[in-house]
Amino acid sequence: MTTPILQLIFLLILSPLRQLPPSKSATPTRVQLPHPLPTTLSVTDFGAIGDGIHYDTEAIQSTINSCPTTPPTKTCHVNFPPGIYLTATIHLKSNVVLNIQEGATLLGGTKLEDYPKEFNRWYVVLAENASDVGITGGGVVDGQGLKFVKRFNERKNVMVSWNSTGACLGDECRPRLVGFIGCTNAKVWNVRLSEPAYWCLHIVRCLNTHIYDVSIYGDFNSPNNDGIDIEDSNNTLITRCHIDTGDDAICPKTYTGPIYNLTATDCWIRTKSSAIKLGSASWFELKGLVFDNITIVDSHRGLGLQIRDGGNVSDITFSNINISTRYYDPSWWGRAEPIYVTTCPRHSSSKEGSISNLQFINITANSENGVFLSGSKGGLLSNLRFINMNLTFRRWTNYPGGLVDYRPGCQGLVNHSSAGIIMEHIEGFEVENVNMRWSDYQNELWDNPLDFRPSTVNNISFLNFHSALYKQMK
Repeated sequence: MTTPILQLIFLLILSPLRQLPPSKSATPTRVQLPHPLPTTLSVTDFGAIGDGIHYDTEAIQSTINSCPTTPPTKTCHVNFPPGIYLTATIHLKSNVVLNIQEGATLLGGTKLEDYPKEFNRWYVVLAENASDVGITGGGVVDGQGLKFVKRFNERKNVMVSWNSTGACLGDECRPRLVGFIGCTNAKVWNVRLSEPAYWCLHIVRCLNTHIYDVSIYGDFNSPNNDGIDIEDSNNTLITRCHIDTGDDAICPKTYTGPIYNLTATDCWIRTKSSAIKLGSASWFELKGLVFDNITIVDSHRGLGLQIRDGGNVSDITFSNINISTRYYDPSWWGRAEPIYVTTCPRHSSSKEGSISNLQFINITANSENGVFLSGSKGGLLSNLRFINMNLTFRRWTNYPGGLVDYRPGCQGLVNHSSAGIIMEHIEGFEVENVNMRWSDYQNELWDNPLDFRPSTVNNISFLNFHSALYKQMK
């Protein structure tokens, strides 16, 4: 039974509520809890010196390892204040972002003992099987690539090779700069990647990778210092990047699995090889790739597909691209082609892949050589489209022309007269609103806008195709 005292207490509690009129203000409101703030740890608090002379590897790795990995922490920022931090390989873990501040440089070591025993882990920065991991801050990651030059050469530098270790073979045994292997939600933004000894930014078997506002610089005479290599990875976005390097700038490859949904936009590229190159490693499918609003300057080759290992390529779009290509030394693959699409077996035991459903839309090119489109008997090019294009061919260097470059593998370098578009083994080619001009350069016979054998090229359509000669300004 309720006592009079308890009845009085109930009345005092309930009476104010009874006086409130029914309104929205009486509706309970949800309290928004704040998102967990990122943890910030500084490498200097863990003993990093940052003088560019003494190794800071242990201090950097201790900072990374000290990052909390359980809620409520969402992200841990490992902070690098201004300074030069010499390091051997450092390993990232999930929810860790390196924040290399403006004025700070993470400097990769140049000694073999600075890197793991396994060649596939030779990186200055490496993340394996991690999620929500990245690099930012406005600073620099520097691989000291020029210290790996064994002999400087104006044509192509001869590089140091660590193949004597048995970890790898050939002249490409040197460390990459940054690698993400088997990662999810990796992000690289607002950072400069400089002087890789080998590939610069390597994305391997990753999902949902974002790369934006990144500047990449590699020595122009050093081979194999690719800008961004995307390997067997899906859902990749590259945007607002500036890439100036000696070898391929953006290069999707398939070794162990397919590549789907890669988008690259709003980039500036200069390279002594291919600005964009699909392959040559191409064992699996490449599908659903978009390259848009890209400027290519003074490159040896513009847009390239080198399918050599049996994989099939389909549904690729190149749009709103401004290209300028020029001849460099023949020791580099490429002969100044603005567009280069090829599929042929790498060697006698290789399979032939196919290329289909390629679109080139709103392309402007000023080049020292023409377009090269070459399928093979067992690997046709099919359903290609050139729409709204302006192609200008003229010479301004003194390197010899008259060669078609199939490398790697296939037929190698082949003597061939110049032409606006060389075609072979194509089934379905649509040309619409294409203007072609070529110069009257006295040592180059630009007398053939289209070069193809009807027996290997079928179902071609031309609508508003114009070609003409123009005289160069003296």
